[in-house]
Amino acid sequence: MPVLHNRISNEELKARMLAETEPRTTVSFYKYFHIADPKTFRDTLYQQLEKLKVFGRIYVAAEGINAQISVPQGNFDAFKHLLFSADPALDNIRLNIALEDDGKSFWVLRMKVRERIVADGIDDDSFDPTNVGEYLQADRVNAMIDDPDTLFVDMRNHYEYEVGHFENALEVPSDTFREQLPMAVDMLKDKKDKNIVMYCTGGIRCEKASAYMRHNGFPNVYHVEGGIIEYARRAKEQGLPLKFIGKNFVFDERMGERISDDVIAHCHQCGVPCDTHTNCKNDGCHLLFIQCPSCAASFEGCCSETCREELKLPREEQRARRAGRENGVKIFNKSKGLLQTTMHIPAPEEK
Repeated sequence: MPVLHNRISNEELKARMLAETEPRTTVSFYKYFHIADPKTFRDTLYQQLEKLKVFGRIYVAAEGINAQISVPQGNFDAFKHLLFSADPALDNIRLNIALEDDGKSFWVLRMKVRERIVADGIDDDSFDPTNVGEYLQADRVNAMIDDPDTLFVDMRNHYEYEVGHFENALEVPSDTFREQLPMAVDMLKDKKDKNIVMYCTGGIRCEKASAYMRHNGFPNVYHVEGGIIEYARRAKEQGLPLKFIGKNFVFDERMGERISDDVIAHCHQCGVPCDTHTNCKNDGCHLLFIQCPSCAASFEGCCSETCREELKLPREEQRARRAGRENGVKIFNKSKGLLQTTMHIPAPEEK
């Protein structure tokens, strides 16, 4: 029976990827469609993608597929043929090609079966995810963005919005999509006469959000086709002025794609203009935050003096301190609290 998951350490896999000489293309795609047997679909596709040396992260659910991957350029045509033929619903699916890409975005293929391809928290049998808003391409985005009867709504997380967004777009201030959906409905409850334009990185969140807004009685709902990635690509190809300012956060090793030269965020430690995300170098923390080069040198890549000091301890003592700590991704959010100065893991009452 073939092995349907990776058994090699992350360190070795990353070293292999960095040693590769063949160029790779970073690509993302998603599709809402019915998959009768997600596990069988996942296992079959995993074996085929592994043969093509595809790396990345793919989620499969009964409602569809969501993927961020890198593909060797020599295998790209074979990959497209494989994907387009995997299911009739995937034939000629739109592929969002990365705007800035060194091919080093992923080093292992991980495919998981999930309840949803994007965690939405929706528990309503009457909700129809196919009843989506109208797609907007780059030219119409630019035409509508200055319309006083139109509101642009960012359906990405706080830390994504912080480094880049469409001009005058509304932030739904949360770090999870499931929290944002009801928040957006509440924020806009008195704006049902407006045109509501929703957007996200590649389209998967704003497409579902547009259906949720329609489900909650908003009649004039739109969403940016292909998200920020496709908008920026088409706007540049067509010579249109870019209405997105700053950087587009991405969920891989790059952590961002430069869209415009504007730097609209600030270092979370000293406050100078900066939009470079990093993870705290302390293995017991790994806080996601923005750090300028000067603070990176001063704090040795850590989020606080406490973490910097802990990083210098013997390995065994570091492990002992980490025992019992909460696992999972931690994110600095200006609206929720400051960087920890005495303790880098928030106390329960602070969460």
